Amino acid sequence: MTFRVTILGSSGSYASADNPCSGYLVRSDGATVLLDAGPGTLGPLQREIELSELDAIVLTHSHPDHWLELPVLRNVFLYFVKRSGVPVFGTAETAQLNTDITIGRDTPFVWTTIDPSSELTIGDQRWRFGLADHPVETLGPRVDCVGRSFVFTADSGPGWDYATVDGIDDPIDVAFSDASHLQEFEGRGIPHMSAREAALRAGEAAVRRLVLTHLVPGSNPDAHRTEAEAAYGGPVEVALPGLTFEI
Repeated sequence: MTFRVTILGSSGSYASADNPCSGYLVRSDGATVLLDAGPGTLGPLQREIELSELDAIVLTHSHPDHWLELPVLRNVFLYFVKRSGVPVFGTAETAQLNTDITIGRDTPFVWTTIDPSSELTIGDQRWRFGLADHPVETLGPRVDCVGRSFVFTADSGPGWDYATVDGIDDPIDVAFSDASHLQEFEGRGIPHMSAREAALRAGEAAVRRLVLTHLVPGSNPDAHRTEAEAAYGGPVEVALPGLTFEI
């Protein structure tokens, strides 16, 4: 049975020279889902799947580095790989921004607005959401499939609490956690976690495996990993483009 996440892009806030903005391909035997569609993620997405195979798109929040590839996918599905009725799930603010860009035009998508109380069944995947610590409504999903689970914090400051996700008493196998900066930048009002803060939140929730993501361009992944491991008490990985994590 397959349940895995491939990193299409993980760069924090803007793309680096070799890493697009946020995008994660979630695959199981029963569904293929794009989690966030940051600028530049369409290219690596096509290395992984045929676009006709995409079952749904889930967008965590309205900041452009997490969803602005959606209007590009619209063009693909309308004019090239012709599709209709592709499900998109996202916040009300993201829906409005998408409408503002494509107003009066055809769409291949069927939009469903979600909030922290939403629960989705996409093929054999169960999606639930927690509210992140971020300036706009930001939904961090927990996804369960074949008896395993992962959580994506989306963009979140240190106020993130895994207990905001319904069903958190169940084990979390993997956490993909915002770790945009290092400890030296804590306390400056940055709406993202440091690697240390990400590790502390994961440790409190007894997460079995921690993967750091959303590192700002120019960051040293080894420094983030080292800082997190000291707080987490175990091995930590970094979400680099092209890597696939078996859940």
